[in-house]
Amino acid sequence: MSHIAFIGLGNMGAPMALNLCKANYALRVFDLSAVALQTLADAGATVCDSAQQAVQDADYVITMLPASRHVEEVYLGAQGILPSIADHALIIDCSTIAPQTAQKVAQAANARGLSMLDAPVSGGTAGAQAGTLTFMLGGAVAELERARPVLSAMGKTIFHAGAVGAGQTAKICNNMLLGILMVGTAEALNLGVVNGLDPQVLSEIMKSSSGSNWALHHYNPYPGVMPSVPASRHYTGGFGVDLMRKDLGLAAESALANNAAIPLGELTRHLYTLHSQAGAGSLDFSSIIQRFNTALL
Repeated sequence: MSHIAFIGLGNMGAPMALNLCKANYALRVFDLSAVALQTLADAGATVCDSAQQAVQDADYVITMLPASRHVEEVYLGAQGILPSIADHALIIDCSTIAPQTAQKVAQAANARGLSMLDAPVSGGTAGAQAGTLTFMLGGAVAELERARPVLSAMGKTIFHAGAVGAGQTAKICNNMLLGILMVGTAEALNLGVVNGLDPQVLSEIMKSSSGSNWALHHYNPYPGVMPSVPASRHYTGGFGVDLMRKDLGLAAESALANNAAIPLGELTRHLYTLHSQAGAGSLDFSSIIQRFNTALL
């Protein structure tokens, strides 16, 4: 049986780790949240006192962390885990970070004789819970095949985007489009509601028309339209506004570095920044509809 170290048990990491437990992998976990650690312990995982302890003798090391600086610190910092990882282990980082950070950590891992995949995910917390995530991988094809059984326990679709860092680039592009689509969906729904339309009826019309998109089908931002999404639980859980801001910032950095125009991406980043500054940083990103309709605050 393969042994897996899993570091980072947030809204995405915890359900991903739980699915590995369900698949009967031997799991050693570490996080700063005692509640998250207890949830995994109840599922049969071994709770560790440190990230270094978690990775000892692991066949796979999986990290799911908030931002580039956290990934760099966990692997390369003063208390970084890279020296503690077993020589035979495969590193899989599922965080959404700058491609340059993924490449930096991978180069350090390679210098130690280790291989690393950047493997950011799409599908949200619902996909993480259901084990239906999409993985976008950067790295060697041989390592992807080595990782496939583990990834398949957490997701249903695996794409090889290219060399190390390519997975992150694909994820940045995807999340920029997601942010743009959510803002547009929120704006359209609010326009209909202030003109007297029922948001449920309008959503069904647009789902069957040319405005159809992922947000309308799976993540409606208007409260009460979909019972299982953050909009119907006061925008708690899910994918935070500040995380969307971070990803849109990564898109802006990439655009600047590569002389690419992203006017809609920049406008969307500005809207999410204003939303965060208004105190919504910890709410789900679908709460952007509150910027158009203050009655939903």
